[in-house]
Amino acid sequence: MRGAVLVALAAAMGNMLQGWDNATIAGAVLYIKREFQLESHPAIEGLLVAMSLIGATVITTFSGPVSDSVGRRPMMIASSLLYTLGGIMMLWSPNVYVLLLSRLVDGFGIGLAVTLVPVYISETAPPDIRGLLNTLPQFTGSGGMFLSYCMVFGMTLAPQPNWRLMLGVLFLPSLLYLLITLCFLPESPRWLVSKGRMKEAKAVLQMLRGREDVSGEMALLVEGLGTGGDTAIEEYIVGPPAAEDDDSKVTLYYGPERGASWVAQPVPLGAQRSSMLMGSAIGLAASRQGSMLDHLRDPVVALLGSVHDLTKPNATEGGGSMFFSNIGGSMLSFHDSKAQPMDWDEENVAEDEGLLSDHDDDKKEEEDDDGLRSPLLAGRQQSTASTTTMGIGGGWQLAWKYEEDGVKRMYLHEEEAGHAAALVSQSALYVPSTGKSKLDISSVDGPAFVHPSAAEETAPAAGWRELLEPGVRHALVCGVTMQILQQFSGINGVLYYTPQILDQAGVSVLLANLGLSSDSTSILISGLTTLLMLPTIGVAMRLMDVSGRRSLLLWTIPVLIASLAALVLASVVPMGAAAHAGVATGSVMVYLCCFVMGFGPIPNILCAEIFPTRVRGLCIAICSLAFWLGDIAVTYSLPVMLNAVGLSGVFGFYAVVCCIALAFVALRVPETKGLPLEVIIEFFNVGAKGINNKPPIHDDEEPLL
Repeated sequence: MRGAVLVALAAAMGNMLQGWDNATIAGAVLYIKREFQLESHPAIEGLLVAMSLIGATVITTFSGPVSDSVGRRPMMIASSLLYTLGGIMMLWSPNVYVLLLSRLVDGFGIGLAVTLVPVYISETAPPDIRGLLNTLPQFTGSGGMFLSYCMVFGMTLAPQPNWRLMLGVLFLPSLLYLLITLCFLPESPRWLVSKGRMKEAKAVLQMLRGREDVSGEMALLVEGLGTGGDTAIEEYIVGPPAAEDDDSKVTLYYGPERGASWVAQPVPLGAQRSSMLMGSAIGLAASRQGSMLDHLRDPVVALLGSVHDLTKPNATEGGGSMFFSNIGGSMLSFHDSKAQPMDWDEENVAEDEGLLSDHDDDKKEEEDDDGLRSPLLAGRQQSTASTTTMGIGGGWQLAWKYEEDGVKRMYLHEEEAGHAAALVSQSALYVPSTGKSKLDISSVDGPAFVHPSAAEETAPAAGWRELLEPGVRHALVCGVTMQILQQFSGINGVLYYTPQILDQAGVSVLLANLGLSSDSTSILISGLTTLLMLPTIGVAMRLMDVSGRRSLLLWTIPVLIASLAALVLASVVPMGAAAHAGVATGSVMVYLCCFVMGFGPIPNILCAEIFPTRVRGLCIAICSLAFWLGDIAVTYSLPVMLNAVGLSGVFGFYAVVCCIALAFVALRVPETKGLPLEVIIEFFNVGAKGINNKPPIHDDEEPLL
């Protein structure tokens, strides 16, 4: 996965520049207000710091829809250009008005980076390490702050510190970021698939995954183009094929032995359901008549919780399903050399007309020596004997089946005792022949395969109406609420109070004895505080895909509450100076370390994982807008709250918000570790529309492909 890791590191440079800018303005503002005599103009002084927030908020309002239209990579290039332009303008800045304009331009670059980097990393990272890679922006942001504090501290030691140089140095790393985005970063493969650019998407995936055969993931990306649909949970029994022919089964090609196949047999009507996922679904349906807590609990939380529970005993050393790891391939693979997966190259659409009908599939079935039906993803005749395909990640496999109302997509997941649960919904790859379409499919009988590059010409652009789809709306409420709760959890207040806490602990006195000025001491204290965060972010990166996002939040938020409560007690309970300094300093350090492990990076990670590809940019923009508006509200309300209720009242308010956040995470935030993005979206569709337990398949139904 070296390609995916390098791409994530390169993309995370955008967040490093954000951290760099935050630190430089904190140091430079001490000298700016002296040169421009801003002591008597506190509004302008506040604007110098807040202008980047305003710029980020403004550009966030349309960055998502534009990125869905033109791509993630062009927007990241635009971010690097804005960073560079802002740095050059700050280096020049003849007066305060040009400086304010340069801060606005710089804020545009920050807004694009904060909004799109998590999306880009989520769309390029494999499921098993997506959490680790998506924690990189938090790490690089804090690392950028630390490096910038070190630079600013060195400049403050000069007889006449130059604030223009402090701010303008930003253009140097910005130029490096620009070169990387232009020369190294590829476009997101999911965005390319959404635009029908299949050949480019295939090439990018091959580079990111380090292998030639990516047909399984390509099909997964195409299946993830929808934004809604009725999703059902069904149960199957997995095992070797029976001697007698049974049409009601799914054939799992590339079985334990080369050329063999296993089958997933639908559970017959009336049979006992031992599936943990199915049991969870039935329990949730029954809980609608239960207690108030049952009504408040999000069905997605329970469903995804059951998936992770059933994965633990079946995990192999590689972290996958025992059965599907034995298969060694996916249902996109074929059991002989006469059929092969769909060729995703765009130039083949004109020849094949993007369609494969039932009649064509029947011909291929007749040519099959073993009498097993090949999947519909069939194309030219060429050998696939040396080809192996992977699953879609997290122990999940992809398959299709015929039904009267069309072709259904299945996401299969093995459970204990040979049982497999399946998320079943309408396939994005197929359209019924009776449906109205601009494509010429009048000659096709029954369901037909439509190549995405052909269908894209007639597919409507993603719009605001798709946000009203139950699954999308459900995920959007979760994402926006997490962003707002994060901002009101107290991080800005604690950072604001940290220099005062450390001063009370005697750190500033110790540094002053070393001959440092008050300005240098303030910068160094902030740099030391940032340095303490880096090791804990490293721990979070290791745990993000092991313990999971939800678990980290459930463990770290109570510590945030305890730390804020300790700060309240230190403010209201009489105690000696040494004891007060010790309690306050310890509480601040614990709070900061736990925040960057959980509530700092995880809201952005979740928001980048829970939305469909077609509207992911738009939804992320809405969540980012909530983030920036919350940041502005907290920044400007903090002085007012300090005057109204004092320091203890401010921290008490933040502690209450953290309690609300803990309850929200416990009831409404699901665990998404290790799951393909498309599977996560299906679970939100299930949870939003209610548990749709379809009756088990009857014996006379068509077979799964």
